[in-house]
Amino acid sequence: MFNQFVLKHERQVQRLLEILPGFFSWNVILFPYWGILLFPMVVAYFVLLFDVYWFFQSATVAISASISHLRIEAAKNFDWAKEIKEFPDYKKVNHIIIIPTYKEPIHILERTLNSIATQDLSLKQIHLVLAFEKKEPEEDRNEKLKSLSKQFKRKFGSFIATVHELVPGEVVGKAANERFAALEMKRLLIGKKIDPKYAIVTSCDADHSFFPKHFSCLTYKFLDDPDRYKKFWQPAILFYQNIWKLPAITRVLNVMSSIWNLSQLPRKDRLINQQNYSLSFLLLDEVDYWDAEVIPEDYHIFFKSFYKTGGKIEVEALYLPIFADAPEGKNVWQTMKSQYFQYQRWAWGVSDDPYVIKNYFLSSGISFWSKTARLVSLFREHFLWPVNWFIITLGISVPVLLNPAFGRTVIGYSLPGLSSIILTASIGFLVVMLFIESKHKPPAPEGYPRWRSFLLPLEFLLLPIAGLFFGALPGLDAHTRLMLGKYLEYRVTEKK
Repeated sequence: MFNQFVLKHERQVQRLLEILPGFFSWNVILFPYWGILLFPMVVAYFVLLFDVYWFFQSATVAISASISHLRIEAAKNFDWAKEIKEFPDYKKVNHIIIIPTYKEPIHILERTLNSIATQDLSLKQIHLVLAFEKKEPEEDRNEKLKSLSKQFKRKFGSFIATVHELVPGEVVGKAANERFAALEMKRLLIGKKIDPKYAIVTSCDADHSFFPKHFSCLTYKFLDDPDRYKKFWQPAILFYQNIWKLPAITRVLNVMSSIWNLSQLPRKDRLINQQNYSLSFLLLDEVDYWDAEVIPEDYHIFFKSFYKTGGKIEVEALYLPIFADAPEGKNVWQTMKSQYFQYQRWAWGVSDDPYVIKNYFLSSGISFWSKTARLVSLFREHFLWPVNWFIITLGISVPVLLNPAFGRTVIGYSLPGLSSIILTASIGFLVVMLFIESKHKPPAPEGYPRWRSFLLPLEFLLLPIAGLFFGALPGLDAHTRLMLGKYLEYRVTEKK
C-alpha cells in the first residue's frame, strides 16, 4: 500500500524528500539555541553525545586511514604485472578509460595521459576515450585533440574522441558526457575489438594521475574475483598534485580530505565509488549506463546498480593512490572561491538522496539490513555534513549565553569543560593522521622556504576556519538550495 502511495504521488513525495535534508540540518543546527531556553538538560546531553560521536569518528578515521596506508605501501611494492600472468586469460582483459573534459588546459590532460602511458600493463590492453563537450570552443578542442593524438594515439589499443552535445532532458555535468561517450565506446569497441566479458570501464577525471601499477592491479582484482560483474573498484583519491601551490587554508583542507578518502577504503559497510572508479562493462550495460539528468553521477551509478541487481553490488578498495589537483585559481581569493564551489558541488550529492530513499521503500528482494546500512551511512555523510561544524565548534558554550541560569547549574557549569576534554582527546588522533599524510604527500619542491616547512604543522590551527567556509557553509548552501527548489548547475572546478 505504501509503495502504491509513493508511485501515485511521486512528484509530491520527491519534493518532500528534497525538503528533508535542509529541514533536518537547519533544525539540528538551531536546536541548541532555542532548546536551551525550553529544555536545557536535553540540549546538554545532545551536545555531549555528539561530542562522544565525534571522538568515535576521529578514532575510526585515524585507525582505518592507518590500515589503508599499510595496505597501499604493500600494494605499491607488489608485482601485479607478474602475478596476473598466472591467469591464462589475462591478455583478454581490456581497460576502457573514459575521461570527460571541458576546458582543461592541455598540460593537465597530457599529465593524465602520461600517467596511463607509463603503466606496467601492456598498453594495447588500454583504450582511451576523450569525452569533449561541444560547447567548448571548437578551435580549442581541435587543437588539444590534434596535439594529444600526435603524442598518444599509437601508444594505446584505441584512442577515441567523442563530442557530446547537451540535449533536452539532460543536465550539464559529467554524467551526460560519460553516458554519451560510453555508448560511442560500445558502438566502436565492444564486440569488435573487445570481448564484453573482459572489458573494464574506468571513469576518470581529467586531472587525475594513476600510479604505474594501477591497471595491472585492477586486472588482477578483476580476474581473481568470481563476483567481478557485481563490483566497483575504488582507489584512494589524494589531492596532492598541486598541494604546495595552495594557500595554507585550502592546503590543510585538502590534506584532511585526502586522509578522509584513505579512511573510507577499509570500510566495506560505507565505501561508495567516487570521482575515479572502475566497473565491468557488463554491469555498466546491465544498468543502462549513467543517467544524463543527474549531477552526482558517482553515487547515483552505485545506488542505481545496487537497486537494479537486488542489492548484490559491492565496492572493493583498490589500495593504490590516484593523485588529483585541488582547486587552484589565479590568486588566493580565486582559489578559495573555486574551493568553495567544489565543496558545494560535492555537497549537492544530497540531491540524489530522494532517489535512494524512494528506492529503499520500493525495492524488493534486497536484504533489509544491507539496504538499511547503506541508507544510514548515506544519512550520516550527507545529512550531517553542514551540522557537524556547528555542534562541535560552538557546542554548548554559545547556547549557554542565552540561558545564564542553566550555566550556573552543576551540569551547565561542568559540561563545557567535559566537552573540551572529549574534543581535546580527539586531537590526539590528528597526530596519527599527520604521520600518514607525511608518507603520501609529495616532498616540497626545490626552493620551498625552510621557514614555511617548519611552520606547516601550525596550518592545522586553521582547520576550524576552513571547516566553516569550505565544509559547513557550502553544505548548508546545497541543502538550502535543494529545500527551496533552487537547483544547482554543474560548475567545473578551476585548475591551473
